[in-house]
Order: sequence, then structure tokens, then C-alpha cells
Amino acid sequence: MDFINFSFIEIIDILMVAFIFYQIYKLIKGTAALNIFVAVILVYVIYLIVKLLKMELMTMILGQFIGVGVIALIILFQQEIRKFLLRIGTNYVTRSRSSFIGKIFSQANNEASNASNSTIVEACRSMSESKTGALIIMGRASSLQMYVETGDIIDAKINARLLENIFFKNAPLHDGAVIIINNKIHSARCILPSSENFELPAHFGMRHRAAVGITEVTDAVSIVVSEETGRISYVENGKIENNISPEYLLTLLEKNVNSDRK
Repeated sequence: MDFINFSFIEIIDILMVAFIFYQIYKLIKGTAALNIFVAVILVYVIYLIVKLLKMELMTMILGQFIGVGVIALIILFQQEIRKFLLRIGTNYVTRSRSSFIGKIFSQANNEASNASNSTIVEACRSMSESKTGALIIMGRASSLQMYVETGDIIDAKINARLLENIFFKNAPLHDGAVIIINNKIHSARCILPSSENFELPAHFGMRHRAAVGITEVTDAVSIVVSEETGRISYVENGKIENNISPEYLLTLLEKNVNSDRK
């Protein structure tokens, strides 16, 4: 019965592999990548079985497939791998900013951040009442430069009237997203990646899918105002909270956006 005698290192090894698989599952849950991942696991299990049964021809064929498949997996799962590494890096950056030195250097930005959040919420409240569609992205640790470059640079202080004018239906910049970085409206009319999450409600349009998509590949948060219903939504880490009040939106921003600046 030696096969049931595990050493401490082997137990740690199993737990680490299980943790990695769990994190991968969380990242790809509800996406087409989950089906591919399951298929890969099945192929690998079959490979182990035919190898155990000493089926040499099948072992050779599947062995070649698995050998080349590593590169194919990196290509197929490049977005998920990026999200996984981003999550690790973001957690490290967040802990660094939570250190004593990080708090000293970021303390001066707290009041400005609170004022910016209140201004954004004020604009969202007004656009909600007038049913003006809006998509606002608030950057945190991840670089948003590649998305900033798809739009028009604004580089202006956050102002409620400016946000409302940008998203006014007939305004030239209303189509697309506004990206806010370091308490400034950095750019407008930006193009964002659309989410492929199959679990999103069917009535969500491209604006909501883009809001979810950007939070799946970066640590940014999104705010959406529906043009059809006027409802306000908040998105973080691919998870959307729909039909929230302006007061609750302010609470979320102060908790989740300001915390990265402290």
C-alpha cells in the first residue's frame, strides 16, 4: 500500500496544483475557453490511460499532440494567462501601496480622489435621470495606454458638466468610453474589448459587454449608464452590479478605487 503514503512535499505539490486549477477555472468560467480547457484535460487523461495500457501507437500520437499542444495552449489561452498574471501582479502592487511608505506618498491624493468620485457620481445621477448612455472607465494599477490610444485625448480635470457633454447623444465623442486616470479625464471615444462571457444577460448591449470586457483583462473598474433604462451599473473583475443607486456607486468607488491609491 505504498501508493497511499504521501510525503509532506507531495501533499503541498497536490494542493498547489489544485489551487492553480481552481484559479484557472474561476478565470474561464462562463467563457468558451472553459470548453477548450475541459477538452485538453480529457485528451491528457486519455494519454495517461493509453500510456498505462502500453498502447504504443496511440501513446506516440497523443504524445506528439501534447508536446505541440503546449504552444497552442499559450496562444489559445493568452487572454486568460494575462488575466492570471495580472491578478498576481495587482495583488502585489496593492500590498505594496498598503505599506507605510506607500501610504505616506499617496495620502495627498485622498481628498482629490474623494472629490473626483463625488463629481463622477453627480454626472452619473444626471445622465441616469435623462437616460443618457455613458461608459466610464477608472484606471487603477494596470496600464490602459493601449485603450487610451484608440480614442481622443482630453486631459482635463474631472467635471460633471464635461462628462455630461461628452456623452450627450449628438456629441462627436459620445460613442465609446471615457477613461479616467489619476483623477483626470484622460481620453474619450475609446474602443474597449467586448466580453465573451456567455453568462451575461442577453439584454446587455455592447456598452455593458465592453464594460465587463475591460475589467476582465485589466484591474480597472467600469461605470455604465443605460441609454434605454437609465440604470447605473458598476463592473469590477468581470462582475457586474446592475441597477444601483448613486449613493451606493459612491460607496463602491470610495472602497474599491480609493483603496488602491492609499
